Amino acid sequence: MSTSDRTPEVGHYDTSSSIAVRRFHRTHGLIPPAVEDQEVQLHRCLQQLSQKKEAIDKYLYLSGLRNTNVHLFYRLATKHIKDIAPMIYTPTVGDACLQWSHNYVQPEGLYLSYADKGHIASIINNWPQKVEITVVTDGSRILGLGDLGINGMGIPVGKLALYIACAGIRPEATLPLMLDLGTGNKALLEDQLYMGSRREKVTPQEELEFMDEVMIALNEKWPGIVVQFEDFKNPFPALERYQPKYTCFNDDIQGTGAVVLAGIINAVKKSGVPVKGQRAVFMGAGSAGVGVAKQIVEYFMREGLSEDQAREYFWLVDTKGLVTNDRGDKLAEHKVYFSRDDNAGKQYKTLADVVNYVKPTILMGLSTIGGIFSPDLLTKMGQWNERPIIFPLSNPSANSECTFEDAVKYTDGRALFASGSPFPPVDYEGSMLQPGQGNNMYVFPGIGLGTILSKATVVTQSMIYSSAEALSTALNPSETAQGWLYPEIARIRDVSVNVAMGVIKAAQEAGVDRETRIKGMNNKELEKWVRSKMYDPHEETQRVEKEVYSLIEDLTPKGGVRGSHL
Repeated sequence: MSTSDRTPEVGHYDTSSSIAVRRFHRTHGLIPPAVEDQEVQLHRCLQQLSQKKEAIDKYLYLSGLRNTNVHLFYRLATKHIKDIAPMIYTPTVGDACLQWSHNYVQPEGLYLSYADKGHIASIINNWPQKVEITVVTDGSRILGLGDLGINGMGIPVGKLALYIACAGIRPEATLPLMLDLGTGNKALLEDQLYMGSRREKVTPQEELEFMDEVMIALNEKWPGIVVQFEDFKNPFPALERYQPKYTCFNDDIQGTGAVVLAGIINAVKKSGVPVKGQRAVFMGAGSAGVGVAKQIVEYFMREGLSEDQAREYFWLVDTKGLVTNDRGDKLAEHKVYFSRDDNAGKQYKTLADVVNYVKPTILMGLSTIGGIFSPDLLTKMGQWNERPIIFPLSNPSANSECTFEDAVKYTDGRALFASGSPFPPVDYEGSMLQPGQGNNMYVFPGIGLGTILSKATVVTQSMIYSSAEALSTALNPSETAQGWLYPEIARIRDVSVNVAMGVIKAAQEAGVDRETRIKGMNNKELEKWVRSKMYDPHEETQRVEKEVYSLIEDLTPKGGVRGSHL
């Protein structure tokens, strides 16, 4: 293709680009003539955002910006990540998914429908870029909102935006992927604006067969691609089937487990109660709850307990009460691991019953039942423990088991707290207390980056555990002195470097890495190398300018410029 035939790409319409760069990209005259300072660009964006009153309007504005000026979007996101992250992911992404078909304007990501079975590879070949990581969902369990079908595409789109902003994976190396396998949501099937297939959800066996074809096609097109599964109603079959063979992980199970584990490691230290003195009650025994509990079991084992001993420190509660062997119902397979056999035939049917029976040191919520950690339960946690550990982790905010304000109020300001969704600080007796947020964005971007950079063939459990350990040590002296459980979210790129380094080292120790250039590097050398591989939107304009001027020099005869199109 000649330079005169070249079509500008989305990222080329950047008003911070010099005139020479605009001429090279064929955007000269297609954007206003001022060559703007990046701070001026950001000021305009923040001003436009401030004029949007509803969260969904802010989301739509940012979505439009990402699709028309990708580098400016990520400059905004990286510089103001604490404010922008809730607008592009939880909690706002929940509303965005509910309205996805109604608000649809432009294509984002790739959709694979069950009707495409047998032709998946040819459809994947339509994707123009070289992909290093994909986030894939079937939309069957979006946050706490249930089956949203293809409206769940907001999750892969938002998740990958965080991979890019938080860990510096290049935008063009990401693929949001939606598996359109039907839906059991009758309201969607009757909505004339719903854009997914109008069919009932396929069977689990049909889904696995479809997934087999997808995984083969993805790895044939992009060998070694990192596949992150997200928001599947039953995430265990795919993870168990593909984890030994492909480079994949499930953030709902493993990412949630890792980020919570990091908070628990720090909370246990601050509580002053050793592992052998801890008792954990989990409200919620789904895939996320069990995944979190298993991660903490591994931590307890590393503190000197056997696996059987460690399991005895956990009591899981679902909608029917305490999970026990003799409850009378058939337990889902993933619940069996933590099912109790020491209840002497007595069944505890409510969370309150279980809490009064166990008198826990740790109260963990992954139930999506807003407010289920009642004032009475919180008060008792404060009575039984000097520093009660209270983690209401459900998203979005309305589904959180309690608020930070209630946790502070009913434990007299002594709670070691982390939530899934953000809560504001609380003024308690003249001190401004900061809530911890066990947000998965602390770990999954670093897991993805470390896996890509190490060229790992699989994602091992040791890599996931190492991500938690790395996060737990990522607090700076000021954050530690203030009693925080997690680092300041504004430092997320530094945190992601720390996590990525932990993942790389674990991959090397497990012998699953293929990047030979970094073997034997010390910490300082490895950190410098990791940072050098990260996309930085603030330097993108300068990077392109250097490339353009280098090209000009290469094309310029020694006697001077002759008819240059630049």
